[in-house]
Amino acid sequence: MSSRRELPEVLQRKILTREAARSEFGPGRDFRLIFTNGCFDILHRGHVQVLVEARELGDRLLVGLNSDDSVRRLKGPGRPLQPELDRAACLAALECVDAVVVFDEDTPAELIAALQPDIMAKGGDYAPGQLSEREVVEAGGGKVIILPYIEGHSTTELLERAARMREG
Repeated sequence: MSSRRELPEVLQRKILTREAARSEFGPGRDFRLIFTNGCFDILHRGHVQVLVEARELGDRLLVGLNSDDSVRRLKGPGRPLQPELDRAACLAALECVDAVVVFDEDTPAELIAALQPDIMAKGGDYAPGQLSEREVVEAGGGKVIILPYIEGHSTTELLERAARMREG
């Protein structure tokens, strides 16, 4: 899939530009905004559970998605496995996700500053002190919530398992 126009309209409506996200989800909104972010290279149960639990913390869930270039810088060559439009489409298809916005920076700090979410939710594989964007969330009046980690459900573990299966 190479073009947004190839996606069903319902998914196109949920994949926003940064400007559209700020307009719809930014300061002055009348609902409680939950924000989370990640690469979501292989969408798995751990991701889905964090997204569902994040959505339950407020009225709307906006997912910041690392661009392909950002994922390569963070994860190294060979990643991402799926292009950003495909990853965005998978996230947008989830009922718990209200919208997805792709960002190209290594952290979502600029996007968070523009949106000023009420809550930034992250999976339990992070500690609040590891999140450089925590200060940006709190400066905008929000708070960071770390959700429980589901052992055995990570992209790294899936890739390692696949590699072992190929070898063995």
